[in-house]
Amino acid sequence: MGVIRPVSGGPAPGYSDRVLGSAPVGLTSAQARRLLDDNGPNHLPVQRPMPWWRVLGAEMLHFFAVLFWAAGVLAFVAGLPQLGVAIFVVIVLNALFAFAQEARAQRASEKLRQMLPRRARVIRDGISVEINAEDLVVGDAMLLAEGDRISADGEIHRAAGLAVDTSAMTGESVPERPGVADAVYAGCFVVEGEALVVVTATGDHTRLAGIAGLTSERQLPTPLRRELTRASRVIAGAALGVGAVFFAFSVIFGMPVAQGFLFAIGVTVAVVPEGLLPTVTLSLAMGAQRMARRHALVRHLEAVQTLGSTTYICTDKTGTLTQNRMSVVRAWTPRGAAVIDGVGYQPTADVVVAPEAERAVRDLAAAARRCSTGRIEQADGSWQARGDPMEAALDAFAQRVGVLDTTDDRADQLRFPFDPRRRRMSVVTDGHVCVKGAPDAVLPLCRAESGAHAALTELTGRGLRVLAVAAGRTACRADRPTSPQDVEKDLTLLGLVALEDPPRPSVPAVLRTCRRAGIRVAMVTGDHPDTAMAVARETGLRLEDTDREVLLGSQLPDDLDELGALLDRDGLVVARVDPETKLRIAQALRRRGHVVAMTGDGVNDAPALQAAAIGVAMGRSGTDVARAAADVVLLDDNFATIVTAIEEGRSTFINIRRFLTYHLSDNVAELAPFVVWALSAGRFPLAIGVLQVLALDIGTDVFPALALGAEPPDKRVLDGPPVRGHLLDRAILVRAFLVLGLAEAAVALLAFTATFVAAGWRPGQEFTTGALMWSASGAAFTAIVLGQAANAFACRSDELPAWRLSLRTNALLVGAVAVELVLLLVLLYVPPIATALTHTGPTTAGFLVAALSVPAVLLVDAADKHRRRSRKGPAALARPRSGARR
Repeated sequence: MGVIRPVSGGPAPGYSDRVLGSAPVGLTSAQARRLLDDNGPNHLPVQRPMPWWRVLGAEMLHFFAVLFWAAGVLAFVAGLPQLGVAIFVVIVLNALFAFAQEARAQRASEKLRQMLPRRARVIRDGISVEINAEDLVVGDAMLLAEGDRISADGEIHRAAGLAVDTSAMTGESVPERPGVADAVYAGCFVVEGEALVVVTATGDHTRLAGIAGLTSERQLPTPLRRELTRASRVIAGAALGVGAVFFAFSVIFGMPVAQGFLFAIGVTVAVVPEGLLPTVTLSLAMGAQRMARRHALVRHLEAVQTLGSTTYICTDKTGTLTQNRMSVVRAWTPRGAAVIDGVGYQPTADVVVAPEAERAVRDLAAAARRCSTGRIEQADGSWQARGDPMEAALDAFAQRVGVLDTTDDRADQLRFPFDPRRRRMSVVTDGHVCVKGAPDAVLPLCRAESGAHAALTELTGRGLRVLAVAAGRTACRADRPTSPQDVEKDLTLLGLVALEDPPRPSVPAVLRTCRRAGIRVAMVTGDHPDTAMAVARETGLRLEDTDREVLLGSQLPDDLDELGALLDRDGLVVARVDPETKLRIAQALRRRGHVVAMTGDGVNDAPALQAAAIGVAMGRSGTDVARAAADVVLLDDNFATIVTAIEEGRSTFINIRRFLTYHLSDNVAELAPFVVWALSAGRFPLAIGVLQVLALDIGTDVFPALALGAEPPDKRVLDGPPVRGHLLDRAILVRAFLVLGLAEAAVALLAFTATFVAAGWRPGQEFTTGALMWSASGAAFTAIVLGQAANAFACRSDELPAWRLSLRTNALLVGAVAVELVLLLVLLYVPPIATALTHTGPTTAGFLVAALSVPAVLLVDAADKHRRRSRKGPAALARPRSGARR
C-alpha cells in the first residue's frame, strides 16, 4: 500500500487533512485488479427471472382456468366449436391480463441494484481517483463526502463531522453519527461531513444484497385465489356429477351411447358458468380503479380483495404514522419553560413563555442555532429542511422565538463536529463557545444544573428527543489548533430543547376505525423504543390503560409459532427491528392465520412487503424498492387511505358474492329443461339448447354482473371483523339454486308450455316441431333473461327487497339491465344470430308468461329475505341498511 500523496500538486479535492491523514491506506492498482478478478464486480446478484412462457403458463393453468379449459375441450368434442372458441378466448384474455402483474419480485431486485451509484472515489496507488462503483473491491480506501451515496459496506477509518442517513435501510428517522471503526452500508446517504472508509464487503456480500435476496421470496396464494380454486372445485364436481347422471339417463332411455355421451358433455358445459371468470377479473379491475380515485394504486389485482380480508396491519412509524418532520415543541431554561406550537418547518409559530423567561429562551435558541448544521429554506412555496431534519428544526425554533442573527455563517468560527463518542458538538466564535449534545454528555460539563434533571425526566417521559445546550467563555481562537476538551469546560447550562416528529392528524381516527373493523394494528419500526412508544400513545395505537412494554426486535423469539403467539394482540409496539426480523414477523402472523398488511416506505420494508399478504408502500416518500415490492401504493402517503382501501376491498368481496349468486341462479334455469327432458324419458322436448346457454352466460349475463361488481360499499361494511367465510358457501348455493334459480326455471318451463297450450296443445299429445317449437324455446329463453334482469336488482342486498333499494346508488346497474334487454332483442330477432339460437321470437302468449319471471323472482326473493331476517329476531326486521330509500 502506498501513502496518500497530493493529486496534481494538491490535496484530494473536497477532503480535509483530518480525513486524508498521513498513514498508509488504500490499495495499489495491481492489488485491486487481482481482487476484482477473484471476487467479481461490485453489483447486486442478478437472479435469473422465470421465463415469460412459464409465467404465462402458470396463469393459464391454475385450477380455476383448468376448469374452463376442460369445458372448452368438451364443447369441441360435443360438436359446439363456437362455444369452445369463446371459452378459450376468455381464458387467454384473463391470463394475459394477469401476466403483466407477475414481475414484481424481479422489479424489486432491479430497483435495489439501481440504488448503487455508478462512480466512487478511492485511494489507489497513494492518490485519489474516481472509478466505476462496480470496480470497488474489499480493502479499497473509499472517500465519502456530503451528498454521496455509499457504494459498498465498509468500516470508518477516519471521519470529520460525518452524518449518514440510514432511514431507508434501518427505519431510524434521524441521521446516524458513526465514528471510527463503525460500519457504514451500501445504499445509504452521507448528509454531512466526510470520511475515509475501508471497504469490507461488495456485491452480493453487502447488507443491501441480503435485502435483495429477501425480496425474491415467492408469495403464498392470495385469499381470493384460494377461494376461487375452492369454488371451481365445487362447480367442477357439480358439473361432472350432473353430466354423469344425464349420461346414465340417456342410455337408460335408449339413446345410443355415443350420442348420449355427447349430450352429457353438452349438459356438463352448460352447468359451468362461463361468464364468471371474466366477471371476476373485470370486477377486480373496477375495484382497482375506484381505489386509484381514492389515492390507492393497486399493482396486483387480487390485492383488491385481499385488502378486504386484512386482519392485522404492521405499520412503520417514520413517515407513515408520523410526518417525518422534526420540530421543537418545548424548551426549558433555569428561568422558565416555553411551549412552541408550529407547523412543519415554518419559521412562525405560537410560542407560550413567561415574560421572565423570554430572554433565556432566546439565548437558548440562538446558541442551539449557532451550534447546528441544518437550515430551513423556502422552496416551491413551502419551508423545507436543508441537511439533517433535527438540525434544521433548531433553525426553525430560533426563528420562531425571534432569533435572526447569522453569526453561525462567519468564516472565523472554530467548529468541533459532532462525535459519537463525545455525543456533542461545539462552536467557538470571538472567545464564546456554544455546546450542544445529549444531556448526559453536556450536563456534567456545566457548573450548575439546578432543575435540569427533573425537566429532563419530564420531557423524555413524553417520548421527546431532548438536547442540552450550554455556553461559556474560552481563550481559544479559531486560527490556533486546539482540542474540544480545551473549550468544552466550565460551561453554563442554557437549557434543554425537546423535539418531536408529529404524528399525522388523521391517524387516531383511522386506528379507531381499524379496531371497530376487527383489525389489529402493531407498530413495527427500526426507531428508538421510547420514541416509538410516545408516538403510539399520541396516536392512540397504545391505549393509556395498558402497561405492556415495547418489544425489541433483538429479543423476539426465533421460533415462528412462539413469535406469532407473542404478536397476536392489538396495539403492540416493536422497536429496533431489522429487515430480517420484519420478514419473520410477517411470516409468523401469516402462519397464525392472519391476513397481514405490512406498510412501509424504505428499503428495509421491501422484504416484509413482499412476504406479507398485502404490501402497502408510500407513493411520495417511499423508495422505488418499496413501491416495486408492494401490492398497493398510497399515492398521498396518508395512512387514512388504508381504511378506504380496506373498505373497497371488503366491498369487492361482497360484490363478488353478489354476482356469483347472480351467475349461479340462471344455471338452475338453464339446467331445468334438461332435467325435465330426462325425467320424461325424452317425451318433453328440450326448452333451450346449449348455444342459448352460451348466449346467457357470456352474453346477456355479463353486463349486469359487472354492474353488481360496481355496487358501492355499505356504510357499515367496516362495522365488525372481516368476513372469514368462503366465497362460495351454503347460503349462496341455497339462495341461487333453491330460491332465485327455481323461480326462473319454473317460469321458463311455464312459458315454453304456454306457447304450445295457446296453439291448442293438450297434455298427452305429442309436441309439434318446427316454428312453434322455436317460438316456445324463444319464450323460455326470454323468461330466463327477464328473470336475470330482476335477479340483478335482487342480488344487490342480502337483507332488503329490491324495491327498498335506491337506484341512485348504482345507476350503472340500470344501464346494464337496459343493455341486457337490447341484447335479448338482438338474439331473438336479428339474423344470423337469431337464426343460430331461436330462429324466431316468442308468441304473444309465450312473451306474456315469460314476463311473469320479473315479479316471480322479486317476490320469491323478498319472501326468502323476510324469512331469514325473521329468524334473526325483530331487530333485524327493523334495521335499515345503506342504500335503502330514506
